[in-house]
Amino acid sequence: MKPRLSVFRSNKHLYCQLIDDENGLTLASASTRDKDLAGQVDYGGNCDAAKLVGQAIAEKAKSAGIEKVCFDRGNYKFHGRVAELANAAREGGLQF
Repeated sequence: MKPRLSVFRSNKHLYCQLIDDENGLTLASASTRDKDLAGQVDYGGNCDAAKLVGQAIAEKAKSAGIEKVCFDRGNYKFHGRVAELANAAREGGLQF
């Protein structure tokens, strides 16, 4: 079974996790509040920040040996920050 790429967005930040639902484990996570991304992001609630988070989760997934995921956008529409995160993750090598 493929892990689930879950996305949560607030007004100021964006978070995503790779979740193994069978075992109830978080395999990797990235957000605009991470220490390595916080220096690159002026404001976490825009599309530029979403691109960085998408790239970061793709790198972490590759290092964990994950290539295919199921994208879980929750009840958010697929546009704006959510779409930018997804596109950046796809460019980073994730397949959904």
